[in-house]
Amino acid sequence: MSDTPPNDPLHGMTLEKILLALVEHFGWPELGRRIAIRCFNQDPSIKSSLVFLRRTPWARAQVEALFIEMKTRPSTAVGKDGRPRLFAPKQG
Repeated sequence: MSDTPPNDPLHGMTLEKILLALVEHFGWPELGRRIAIRCFNQDPSIKSSLVFLRRTPWARAQVEALFIEMKTRPSTAVGKDGRPRLFAPKQG
C-alpha cells in the first residue's frame, strides 16, 4: 500500500463536519438559497438538517457537491456583499 493521501475531498469528513463547514462559510440564508430545502430556510439547525439529509439521498448529494465545489474552487474576488464571485475581472 502507498502512503499517498486519498484524492477524495470527502475522505474523513462526516456529514456533520460538512454541514458545519458550509454553514460557517456561507451562513444559513445563503445555504438555503443555494440548496432550496426547508430545513435550511425555516428555523434552521444542525440537528434537524442532519436528520433530513441522512434520510434524503438527493439532498445529501447536493450538500456534498456544494462542499466539494467550495473546497476545490480557487478563491476569487469578493463582491460588495462579501460573497465570492465566480467570474472575477482579469488581473493584468
